[in-house]
Amino acid sequence: MALNGTEEYRDRVGLSAVAVRVVAILALAVFGLATPAIRAQSGESLPQSQPPAGSKPAQDIPDAPSTVQPPEPKLPAAVPPEPGKSTEPIPFPEDSTSRPAHEKQPPVPMPPVETVPSGKVPKNQINPKEDLYTISVSTSFVQLPVMVKDPNGRRVYGLSYNDFTVLENGKKQTLTYFSSDPFELSVAVVLDVGIADVALQKVNQTYGSLVGAFSPYDEVALYTYSSTVSEVTDFSRPERLTAALDQMKIVRGRNNGPPVLNGPLASGPTVNGAPVGGPIIQPVNTPPREAHVLNDAILRAAQDLTRRDRTRRKVIFVISDGRELGSRASYKDVLKVLETRDIQVKAVVLDSGALPLYRQLDKLHLLRQGYSNLLPKYVWATCGGQVYSELSRNAIEDAYAEIASEARNQYTLGYVPKPTTGSSPYRSIEVIVDKKDLKVSAKDGYYSIAAPR
Repeated sequence: MALNGTEEYRDRVGLSAVAVRVVAILALAVFGLATPAIRAQSGESLPQSQPPAGSKPAQDIPDAPSTVQPPEPKLPAAVPPEPGKSTEPIPFPEDSTSRPAHEKQPPVPMPPVETVPSGKVPKNQINPKEDLYTISVSTSFVQLPVMVKDPNGRRVYGLSYNDFTVLENGKKQTLTYFSSDPFELSVAVVLDVGIADVALQKVNQTYGSLVGAFSPYDEVALYTYSSTVSEVTDFSRPERLTAALDQMKIVRGRNNGPPVLNGPLASGPTVNGAPVGGPIIQPVNTPPREAHVLNDAILRAAQDLTRRDRTRRKVIFVISDGRELGSRASYKDVLKVLETRDIQVKAVVLDSGALPLYRQLDKLHLLRQGYSNLLPKYVWATCGGQVYSELSRNAIEDAYAEIASEARNQYTLGYVPKPTTGSSPYRSIEVIVDKKDLKVSAKDGYYSIAAPR
């Protein structure tokens, strides 16, 4: 019995020891789990265990943000240098074969890139719509607007490029571009303020129709001329032209009639044929030379149009009686600029230029009145169109709408001209439509510009 009691006592003591160990192990586990939570709440960082040698580094996953204070930024751990070794990095030799396999070659330095501030265009970029980097090709390209009408004067639509034949200096050209889509316009309105005041006041009543003839996508500038040329507004949207045209309504035209050189009104009062106050010396009446600088006005508008966007169709819209007198520029020089820069001239002729008898004498040089046939010659040479000679207000307003519509809605042909043996830079153009009884309007030719070498 004693032995049995001793063995029973030892079994109980052994079980108690095992229980104590289990409780201790559980207590240590609970304490180990509770310690990170306590340190996290107190803001104390946990010690990180070093990964075993040869193991891959664990993925760097940031801890969740603490609710007590923001996490501190992680800094790379400083590794103390081994004794006896220098802390300076060892440079690799220039030979690429001696570099480690994981070392990449240094990137090729990029060329400097010019950045353009918002809303500005670099100086070397003429067209804002083009990309900053373009590929330039030294070649000549001819763009040719063409208007086609039937015998009744109505525009003909629905033609294709197969219906057109273009001859340059008599040689057939191969069309590389064709479009019947409308173009945005850059228009320079040139207003003659040297016409009779009656005609000018009639024009003042049509300014609303003039602005309405253009689309919101067009840009319009206003010029006036008589003895000199003045720029009233720069190129802007048509609606901004209204304020400038309202101010033009106070401008007066010519009111003086022809000078009196003889007759009863040429001398002073007389009594019984004898001059009052004794004999007087008859003065020599020399009428003043009145300048009417049509050529200078068209040249000024053409020079400003050359700086506009090349994707727009450029038009000079002249409202005048068509007289030219006293310009510094000649018709030949101005026409060369127009044909070189692909600028069309449209015109509405008023006052004496719209009279039937005056139009029959348009090829004559009237004494002290200048030339009256230049404006129709500009129109015919640059676009092959007609001059609208109107006298009434309604006819003038209808001419505005028709001219703007014709300038915008034309067939546009394009080609690269074939080499020629002639030395003259001028190239004559003839456009033929493979349809009967159709009238084709296009420019007579152009001046080629030598390609840069």
